[in-house]
Amino acid sequence: MPTQCNRDLFGYELVEGREVVAAFDGGEVTSDAGGLLLGATDRAIGLVGRFAGCFEDGRDQALVEHSVDTMTAQRVFGIALGYEDLNDHDQLRHHPVLATLVGKLTPRRTNCAPLAGKSTLNRLEHAPAAPSRYHKIGHDGAAIERLFVDLFLEAHRAPPDAIILDLDATDDPVHGHQEGRFFHGDYDGYCYLPLDIFCDRHLLAAKLRRSNTDAAAGAVAEIERIVLQIRARWPRVAIMLRADSGFARDELMGWCEANAVDYVFGLARNQRLVGASAAELAAAAAESLAGGGPARRFAELAWRTLDSWSRERRVVAKAEQLPQGPTRRLAPRGDLGGRPGAPTIVTSLPASAIDARTLYEDVYCARGEVENRIKEQQLDLFADRTSAATMRANQLRLWFASFAYVLLEALRRIGLRHTQRARATCGTIRLRRLKIGAQLRRSVRRIKIAMASAHPFQTEYRLAYLSLQRAAF
Repeated sequence: MPTQCNRDLFGYELVEGREVVAAFDGGEVTSDAGGLLLGATDRAIGLVGRFAGCFEDGRDQALVEHSVDTMTAQRVFGIALGYEDLNDHDQLRHHPVLATLVGKLTPRRTNCAPLAGKSTLNRLEHAPAAPSRYHKIGHDGAAIERLFVDLFLEAHRAPPDAIILDLDATDDPVHGHQEGRFFHGDYDGYCYLPLDIFCDRHLLAAKLRRSNTDAAAGAVAEIERIVLQIRARWPRVAIMLRADSGFARDELMGWCEANAVDYVFGLARNQRLVGASAAELAAAAAESLAGGGPARRFAELAWRTLDSWSRERRVVAKAEQLPQGPTRRLAPRGDLGGRPGAPTIVTSLPASAIDARTLYEDVYCARGEVENRIKEQQLDLFADRTSAATMRANQLRLWFASFAYVLLEALRRIGLRHTQRARATCGTIRLRRLKIGAQLRRSVRRIKIAMASAHPFQTEYRLAYLSLQRAAF
């Protein structure tokens, strides 16, 4: 008798005499069962509900299928799970784990899915400044910005003695004709130039900006807002700013000096600075020649620019000699020839408080860690998906991705602190802890998510679960 063929059945080679077949008939099965930890994290820090509270919904709630609360949660949890595009949600609106996280398993109407599709979420992102006749949902940008700092403050049981705020500007390439796009020579392409402010791994601000502006544009306003909010809760904390030479601007340094905020910024080298540190470079060369290895020295300068600074400031210039010659820095646009000399820094800290070597090696060089946080935000959480037509919509997209980062950082800080993933990237956490295969079983009394018995990190999952449960109470 001939074998019955089924177009929905996929046959593979025999294994130990047994036929291997596959089909999409497993019922409610998911690969995101570990995402339940995101819900536990949100309960511990109260992120999604407060973020949704920053929106204004002018719709008739009696006729609404998808509330702002559920749409906001759907978007943040979706990005954290790796679904960055709105198009993904035409399938995700039936996603069992995402529906469980959002807290809506059944729709109010028989012809609707439990979760919103791409068109409904698109209207949320393209909300105008204030609700109108045809656009009923708006958001309060100032309230959203305050929420980032509130979550940072709440992450500490007691005020720290001192904190360092890292500022950095990065490129956000655009590939269409979005509002506010400009060509940036350093990045050799059309882009936005968002400003990110971190304190260690905590994200305090993500500000979308046009790229035809200075790297420090708007930094004073952002820092003033953040510092005021921090000092309202922690009046005695010592605050220091740290950034590269793009932020060594007289306006920002002057504001810091007037408001008891310290700073250490990179400083672009020029011929005057090179000449002023020539003696230390010569001494480093002699020391390297005598010892046969690298030598590093630091020149202390009381420095003032010819016309851009309003006062004299402390500058530390590093002079380093390697056996093959003086340290050279890459020139702009990838010129491998480079220019002699290593970075120079300007600071408000007096020499009596910290010596030049410690300031440079232990304080300033640590700012490189913020680059890893920006990579997580852009590469793991898709903060660069700013393809909407308006800057307002793209700013909201950046905030959605930023809150997904805050959520995963809280999971890392609270749930994974006693595990081997305590310092893992957001992408690794998603792959190793959230992507777990499971089958969903529903009954009248409960929803059972039966996770794979062969999952290799069950012990760490239990530790994360228990830590998050304790933090929620």
